[in-house]
This record gives sequence, structure tokens and C-alpha cells, in this order.
Amino acid sequence: MSIKQGIYARYVKRVLDFSLSLLILLLFWWVLVIVAILVRVKLGSPVIFKQPRPGKDGRIFDIYKFRTMTDERDEHGNLLPDLQRLTPFGRKLRDFSIDELPEILNVVRGDMALVGPRPLLVEYLELYDDRQRHRHDVRPGITGFAQTHGRNAATWEDRFEMDVSYVERISFPLDLRILVDTVLVVVSRKDVDSAEASARTITMDTFKGSNRE
Repeated sequence: MSIKQGIYARYVKRVLDFSLSLLILLLFWWVLVIVAILVRVKLGSPVIFKQPRPGKDGRIFDIYKFRTMTDERDEHGNLLPDLQRLTPFGRKLRDFSIDELPEILNVVRGDMALVGPRPLLVEYLELYDDRQRHRHDVRPGITGFAQTHGRNAATWEDRFEMDVSYVERISFPLDLRILVDTVLVVVSRKDVDSAEASARTITMDTFKGSNRE
């Protein structure tokens, strides 16, 4: 059973997300164009990285990001580890979350919200426990409560608990605070990497399920 949502979460939030995202696109489309050109020159094509992610109620959609890695492969045709394919330019895009900018299009389409639990990999859907699954009661966000309270440095369990806590108390003041905190976190580059990250995943290790009694 889904967590009961209030009037703001059910009706107002989507209208604000659509309106603000459309305004951002109209005012800052040129930023997206400049970054796209730089990505094309420095990393090649395609400029946009597209990947299936689960959204509200587990519905799968394609998330859009600027690519941050090359397609370099070993002698057997396998992609090299992430760290070897991530260029200094790509790292800057990630550090300042510039690679996330195309997700504004996902918000306009209705796949995502400005604020909400981050959309993770499809294969994680089967690994969540009953409480963690509630992170999919709402649209995923470009930023969220977990991203402003530990970002990638928090453990998976802590991040999921923060996600569900957000779902349980969604409000306009909370969304506004998260948006402001996101700017501060991005500018400070705080907690970009996790202590659990491997050479392949860079920022956060793969979620393999929670070990809860």
C-alpha cells in the first residue's frame, strides 16, 4: 500500500514542477547548447546518455544526461572500467551535477520531479524491502533529501531511509529547502564520492540488497 499523500503532493507539486522546468528551459536553453557542444568536442557522440530507470510506481522511463565518459574498450571489446573512461572534463560535469541538466526534459515530460528520490537502476527494484519500495510512491527527482544530507557518502540504507522519510512528509517548504540546500551542496562539491565506491562505479558501489533482520 502506498503512503498517503497530501494535496500538495497530489495536485500542486506537478503543476509547479512543470511550470518551473519550462521556465528554466526558456531562460537557460543556451547553457544546455553550450554544454552539448563541449561534450561533443571533448567526448564525442552521442552527446546525451540515455538509460532506463524506474519512476513512480516502478514505471520504466528513459532518463537523459550529458555523457561524461568515453567509449574506450580493451582488446576484447569490453568497456574499460569507469575510472579509465572518465575524463577530467567528465569529472567536472559530475562534480557540479552539470551532467544532470537534461533531466529537466524528464520533468517537463512528467517522468520526474524537481525534488524526489533519485531514480536508480532498474535491477534494484527486486532488491528493496517493503519500506524501501515506498520511494517509488512518488516521481523521482533531479535532487532529493538524500542528496543534500550526505549525497554519495551516505550508505544505501541511510539514503533509502531518507528517501522514504521525504515521501512521508512532502511539502512545499521541504521542497524549497531541498532546492536551496542542493545549490549549496553542488557549489561546495561536498560528499561527491562514497567511501564504498569501487573503481568501476566511481561514486557509489552497487546496491546488493539490505541485510535486515
